[in-house]
Amino acid sequence: MSAQGVAVLLSWLSCCGSALWRSNRHVPTFSTKSVNILFLTFRIPTELVSFNDLRYSSNSPNYHIFSTRSTITLEYEGTSFLEWSVPGTCSVKNKSSARTELRCSSPGVHTIRPIVVGPDSEEERNLSVQSSHICFLWYYRVMLSLYGYMTQKMQIPVRFYGMQMNLHYCLCLWSHTQEINAKSNVMKNSIILSKQLATLGQKPTIFTSLQRKVYFPESKMKNGTWHISVPMTTDDVLKEIKGNQVAFQDCFIADVLFLLTFPLLTMPEIPDSLPITSPQGSQLILAWATCVLSSVVVVADMETFQTNDSFRTWTRIRVPPNILTDDERHNVSDVNISWDGIFFLINGILYIKTFTAFKRLGRNENLPDGGIIGITSRKWCWARHLLKSKIRSIFAVWTKSELYLGYPLLRFMKIMTTEKLKSLLDISPTDTLTIHNVEYPGHPLEIALLLSYCSACTVNKKIYVVIYNEDTEQWMNQDFALDVPSDTFVNAHFLYSALPELLLWDKHRVYYCYHNFTETGVIQTPTEFGNLSRLSQNSTIHIIFIDYYGNVVVKMENNIMFYFKANIKDAVKLHAWTNSTLKSAVSMSSSGLMYLIHVFENGTIRPQEYPLRLEAKSVTFNSKEKCPYVAFLNNIFSVFFFLDKGQNVSIWTQIVYPENVGLYIVVESYGPNILQETYQVHYEVALGYCTKTMTVTFFQNVNYEAVDDYFKLQHQNTGLLLLHMRPSDSARPCPISQKVFQIAVGCNPHKYIAVKGFNKKECLQHDFFYHIEKSYLRNKPSKNLRVKYNWKEYGCPLRLDFREKFRPLVQLYNENGYVEDVEVNFIVWEIHGRNDYSFNNTMKKSGCLNEAQTWKSMIELNKHLPLEEVWGPENYKHCFSYAIGKPGDLNQPYEIINKSNYNHLVWPVDHSGMYVFRVKILDPNYSFCNLTTIFAIETFGMIPSPSGYLVAAFLFVLMLLFFSILVLSYFHYMRIYKQCIYETLNKYERTPKNN
Repeated sequence: MSAQGVAVLLSWLSCCGSALWRSNRHVPTFSTKSVNILFLTFRIPTELVSFNDLRYSSNSPNYHIFSTRSTITLEYEGTSFLEWSVPGTCSVKNKSSARTELRCSSPGVHTIRPIVVGPDSEEERNLSVQSSHICFLWYYRVMLSLYGYMTQKMQIPVRFYGMQMNLHYCLCLWSHTQEINAKSNVMKNSIILSKQLATLGQKPTIFTSLQRKVYFPESKMKNGTWHISVPMTTDDVLKEIKGNQVAFQDCFIADVLFLLTFPLLTMPEIPDSLPITSPQGSQLILAWATCVLSSVVVVADMETFQTNDSFRTWTRIRVPPNILTDDERHNVSDVNISWDGIFFLINGILYIKTFTAFKRLGRNENLPDGGIIGITSRKWCWARHLLKSKIRSIFAVWTKSELYLGYPLLRFMKIMTTEKLKSLLDISPTDTLTIHNVEYPGHPLEIALLLSYCSACTVNKKIYVVIYNEDTEQWMNQDFALDVPSDTFVNAHFLYSALPELLLWDKHRVYYCYHNFTETGVIQTPTEFGNLSRLSQNSTIHIIFIDYYGNVVVKMENNIMFYFKANIKDAVKLHAWTNSTLKSAVSMSSSGLMYLIHVFENGTIRPQEYPLRLEAKSVTFNSKEKCPYVAFLNNIFSVFFFLDKGQNVSIWTQIVYPENVGLYIVVESYGPNILQETYQVHYEVALGYCTKTMTVTFFQNVNYEAVDDYFKLQHQNTGLLLLHMRPSDSARPCPISQKVFQIAVGCNPHKYIAVKGFNKKECLQHDFFYHIEKSYLRNKPSKNLRVKYNWKEYGCPLRLDFREKFRPLVQLYNENGYVEDVEVNFIVWEIHGRNDYSFNNTMKKSGCLNEAQTWKSMIELNKHLPLEEVWGPENYKHCFSYAIGKPGDLNQPYEIINKSNYNHLVWPVDHSGMYVFRVKILDPNYSFCNLTTIFAIETFGMIPSPSGYLVAAFLFVLMLLFFSILVLSYFHYMRIYKQCIYETLNKYERTPKNN
């Protein structure tokens, strides 16, 4: 991957972009945001822009392909042009034409100069042309598809005509040669090319950079395009199109990084609404939503513009009449944007524009009704972070004496006043202390205050820096002070680094504070001792642009620009690119590169790509400045790592540099001292170059078992660390070297456990009721318990024969799926209070030396706690030492289970039933998370024993029936006996008479 691709990848992996700031508070502080990739080249009409200088462009978007295979368009604006001066390895189509095409047959740096009439010579360009086999690009079109109900956890439902729908993007992909210009031929030629590549085995796939997911195209192409369905997410927005290594005429297709977010809506233009603008003649004011860099708001002195696609399309932001006066509508001094709406600061009052209203914010939102001097939002967008207590702020509002933090849904809270700050900083109550400026640092949980301090306040004042941590709620005074004239306003921006590193500037100079305020000074220039105004025709600083990988561009109000890098202490002047009279600003394009925004007098706005990498190489080429190292490599493919108990993070870094230069790798960390580090360094010298490889392992070595206060110890050993891997020395020509990432020590909220074999699909999905016999319950109630089986929570019950023992196999999962089988100790209990089950292992059989903990003993010790809290990792003590616990009956059931102890649940033999168990991890050294899950078991196979009353009644009836039959048979046989006796006697009595 090219350096540009790596830079974009790292930029979007951290979900951060650039930041913009300005020379006075009447021009707003702009925030760092993430963006949607923009693959269209915009050409500014020449009738609207006149540069009077040399500029160049490539047919590929964002100068992505700038090689010996490229056609480079040269253009000179002006009337004094004669011809082009090019080296022998390059050729121009028409040497005497002010607009022509350039081709260079060999790679390297080629000097291009326009020859003009007159004594003044124009600046030359040293174009860096690469040798590359990449000459095709992936092009894509996004279509939104809606279907079905919400079924996947990673998808976020939105309201669509009253239904919750799944939102998917369908991407149509085709390959495209960078040499095609005519729009009418683009699709025709691209489809032919795509079909040809498909016959050679080409097939694109989409990889997600954050969660490492892969999406494949449909089986067949449709009209020369591939179709891929991709779900929309909020935490996996960075995607990359990759193809097979298939060559066509010795040319390959470049991989493409792009950002795919939920569809964003622009605010509609309401009829009869009125423009809202900055004061007449003021510079442009920019702001964009945190983590959505493509959503930009630009305030000019004739209109306010909004875009959600980096100004491919845009709308005007206007306000209803009769809310603001004409003076108020034309006096916007600051602007910011968030998910709640667009904020405007007008005459010390904060207003918000939403899709449906424009209203004033004040006392009802816990904000002051006036006197607000600034608003700002976060400069670097971290997609993930660890916050132990409350939610973090997204917005800051301040007056001269009060600081307010803003949270989602327009919630604000006053957290500090200058009176409290005087007490914290031990400043005399009679001295003057005001809030000068507020900025968010690179740390995702901190906010910095620039304080203005003076005693007499007549000539000079001091600028101090105080940093507030929202997680620990601590204020930290930094070892820094800057003396400035009392009427000077100082802006600030924290670089993207682990340690606090700061750039400050007034109208004329830029001040640096590197390496946690240990190195301070003024950014120098070859002449004028760092006074940029004297080198730019007495203009003043308008905007400072800083991107993720350390490039810094200072844009003056007359569009002259200066360039340096982070940790570099001198700047160079860039070639002129934009007319000095044109209103322009600097922003970050969707491909991670700097681009310019131009506002024209006719009330329109246009973006223009700017080749910062090529221009920086051009101005530094003649200075013979070289990078002190050849390569800086590492295996940091993510900017966020969760570190749980028993885990470690290993980072591999390698630097290659010329022998005897003496470079080394610097590892800087910022945050609580909760991790230990081990280093392994390997040296190798060959062919005049030294290779230094370092492996750093971060881990925690704390035993949480049987401590006095488990939760307090956990809280003390969790937190967020920022780490920065960099070479010990650098220079402007150096490639990307900054590697900043987070290690969050604590509970990953996406981590959970489940019992293997349980789901919600293999049963009738419904709720039902059942009864539990009161004698089976732990607390022996007076009547049976009626229980509702919640299928959504409990899932499908597992049906087991009552003779079958059961051992739960607990498995660990995170946002990426299955992680491992849990091998440590865990406990189970029936959540409705049943205790008519047991365990097959005894304490003695399990190897206990003292009596082990049981549910009965733990309930006795913690009678004041609910059942789910009486036993857990916070009070677990093992039984395998004579020093722990006390002797007792070791023939009791051992109620702790793990993967290897063969302990099983045993069911009663005289009845069956429904059991709903909860599992809890018991090992205190396994995880910072309270890992629990639920499973249900239904036993069967046993004929239930009858009731004693029923048996007695049955026996009574049976005996009564027996005696009744016996009595009846007695009388019956007596009757028969009597009958037989009487018949015999009668017979004998009749016989003599007859004789």
